[in-house]
Amino acid sequence: MKAKTLLYDKIAADIERQIAGQVLRVGDKLPSLRTICEQYNVSQTTALQAYYQLEAKSLIESRPRSGYFVHRPAKRVLPLPAVSSPDGASGGELHEVISRVYRDMGHSGAVPLSLGVPALELLPVAKLNKGLLRATRTLSGSGLEYEQVQGSDHLRSQVARFYSGEGVSLSGDELVVTSGCMEALSLSLMVTTRRGDTIAVESPVYFGILQLAKSLGLKVIELPAHPQTGVEVDALKKVLAAGKVAACLLISNFNNPLGSLMPEAHKKEVVRLIQHFGVPLIEDDIYGEVYFGTERPRSCRSYDESGLVLWCSSVSKTLAPGYRIGWVAPGKFKDEVMRLKLYQSIAGTTITQEVIADLLETGRYAHHLRGLRQTLQTNALRYSHAIAQYFPKGTCISRPQGGFMLWVGLADHVDSVKLYERAIKQNISIAPGSMFSLQGQYHNCMRLSYGMPWNENIEGALKKLGNLII
Repeated sequence: MKAKTLLYDKIAADIERQIAGQVLRVGDKLPSLRTICEQYNVSQTTALQAYYQLEAKSLIESRPRSGYFVHRPAKRVLPLPAVSSPDGASGGELHEVISRVYRDMGHSGAVPLSLGVPALELLPVAKLNKGLLRATRTLSGSGLEYEQVQGSDHLRSQVARFYSGEGVSLSGDELVVTSGCMEALSLSLMVTTRRGDTIAVESPVYFGILQLAKSLGLKVIELPAHPQTGVEVDALKKVLAAGKVAACLLISNFNNPLGSLMPEAHKKEVVRLIQHFGVPLIEDDIYGEVYFGTERPRSCRSYDESGLVLWCSSVSKTLAPGYRIGWVAPGKFKDEVMRLKLYQSIAGTTITQEVIADLLETGRYAHHLRGLRQTLQTNALRYSHAIAQYFPKGTCISRPQGGFMLWVGLADHVDSVKLYERAIKQNISIAPGSMFSLQGQYHNCMRLSYGMPWNENIEGALKKLGNLII
């Protein structure tokens, strides 16, 4: 595998040098895939990977039925959103707008720009289906027996092995399998807080976290966040020093909805702070596998030696949303998490745990991730360029280094809930910014997902959405 990677890197580098030296100019057609295969004596898959790399850098573009061309840079570069400035705790409600958006996600024919998962076309459906058949043949009782409370030994050992190569040192015994990442977060909050306690989160933050906190009777302090580096560490230090919070809940890698990536130095400092003040950190790392760089960013958990970091993740955003397979490494809270899971759900689904374990063990999951990351990186650039082209003056946009989300800010007078109402009538679904805060903020913002394959329909929807902004 290493040889193939070096080969398509070489092809991409050769073409990039030709573009830089203006041997290939903007608008020029690139050699066909067949020509590349013959010139470099490689397979079509390798040739495609080289072109995918160049697409991801926005150096070339694919034109349906025409081939690949040197890309014309966007004439307009949009600024980043400002650092958020929440003003503390709030008891606001989100239910109405979230319910409306979820209800309309099933709107027939709607372009689901609001949906924060990859499209079905980007998932290895055939491999998952084969895995299900294999699991029913190999599992005791065809997978009908109860799984143990902690989760499948096979799955936990494979998750630990997979992440040991990603900078997260784990053993299978440190993990508890959950029903998706949300159950992992829920169990973690329940063992670290009591009703009436306050937790700290970055702002804006995934609305599911806000809903979960409210359902558990928790108060929420929203902390300012930078669109590229995430939570402002000084703000976190202040609330910890003031003794205001019982736990922190942060999305360290590719925050939903900002797409921000906490730098390694910030992660180390956050872990140092929570250890100093004795406050648990619940780390939502569900997007960590969808990185656009050369290697996976480390987690806060990888710097923790105190057991105060409860590390949560899942395959719901990368492989099989409907399987509801997640996990938590609860650190010093493991016994409490196990006891609570026993009371609430007893065990997870045996068959789906075995399917995921098998995909991890055979390397199929890692192979799938390589293709998914490449597609999403290209999508992020294409969606961003379309927004720069079609959205009005006053627009700003995040520049994610991974994940699925673009955070788009509009002129102050724009109401994204009203924009949502206009858009859904045109069969376009967006996620209004007010869903991501309990403080009535971000009225002029929205989250757009680039988890769908780029095509003329997507570009048309973004153009139409731009025209609806008034």
